[in-house]
Amino acid sequence: MGKNHDVSPGGLVDVVAREDPGPDALRAWDLLVDRTPGTDVTQLSVWAGLRGRVGFTPLYLLAYRGGELVGGAQILTRRVPMLGLVGYLPYGPLVAPGAAAAADVRRALVDAIVALGQRRLRILFVQPPEGAQDTSNELLHRGFRPSEAGIAPQGSIRIDLTADLAEIRGRFGKRLKSWTNRWESRGVTIRAGDERDIPLLAELMASSAQHQGYTPLPLDYMMALYRELAATGHAVLYVGEVDGVPVAADLMTGCGAMVRGRLSGFDRSGEAMRLSVPAAIRWEMIKWAKEQGYRWFDFGGLRQETLAALLDGSDCRTDTLPTADQPKVTFGGTAFRYPTPVEMIRPAALRTVYDVAWRSETGRRLFADAKSLLRGTRWRGPDLRAADRASPGASAS
Repeated sequence: MGKNHDVSPGGLVDVVAREDPGPDALRAWDLLVDRTPGTDVTQLSVWAGLRGRVGFTPLYLLAYRGGELVGGAQILTRRVPMLGLVGYLPYGPLVAPGAAAAADVRRALVDAIVALGQRRLRILFVQPPEGAQDTSNELLHRGFRPSEAGIAPQGSIRIDLTADLAEIRGRFGKRLKSWTNRWESRGVTIRAGDERDIPLLAELMASSAQHQGYTPLPLDYMMALYRELAATGHAVLYVGEVDGVPVAADLMTGCGAMVRGRLSGFDRSGEAMRLSVPAAIRWEMIKWAKEQGYRWFDFGGLRQETLAALLDGSDCRTDTLPTADQPKVTFGGTAFRYPTPVEMIRPAALRTVYDVAWRSETGRRLFADAKSLLRGTRWRGPDLRAADRASPGASAS
């Protein structure tokens, strides 16, 4: 059954920590993840396999009551130079929907996470899933502190797919709304992609990377990501063409009720830029996601300044926002923030070094590199606290 590190009792709930829980436990875990709102494919066991290709080891915290799996967390760990063993938990821990005494399950998982942070990991970052601010609060009460490391986007913008398509389109910006009637006449076509289009996605991402200032993921990693997630119904790829020539590609992942932007690329040269081809892809993806029964269409993360501007109720114009966020906002979605991200760093000496390093350019570069390792991007932004361009933006968490 794999290596059992410890067992943490939580009243009627037992939490077991294992690197390899075995196939039956992993199947049960994946089913729980897939039916839990507010989380992400980064909690699926297939994601742990992907991250294992670049040196990560998963650690599963599985919460049981009477032999039934009622919650858990998939923590990914890696030894980082100068920092030691680092763990990150994106969009977790999870409590099974409808679980009895959910507060007991959450407390048991918090106990296990605190124990890991105190005994095994030098640094542990946690971004709880949507609706789990109580988890953030409990971790903060137990020795964690708010984190600005950005191991996952702290907020995003999304469309409620329960509305009909006319209502969704009615919220688009004026220019985007007009384009929905003109793309076909201007030679813009959208088609579903497959594994054969991943090299094209990589090429288009390289073009976007040059424009946006990040280093894209390696082709073999992107190929594995698509192959593994598409095989389990958790990924979809669309390609945009102008007069039959591919100019844009977008890969999205789906989990639970949410479909989320993950990787995208765009060749801005020539006519494609003026025709808003990436927006045409997103419109087709919105229609596809609604047809598939998803509740939310998430555009894949916003930069902090954009998120703050949208949530504080200010009347911000789209053209004043960061360039990478403007296309996401013009779809007229609703901005939202995830619960407070938290971190535990030990011992105190390492925490002091960590804090001091934030004040130097060299230190910020070190943490940017560490973040790149953790999230699977090669983002080279100004510092670790800047939100990823998650086309990498949605996160390769």
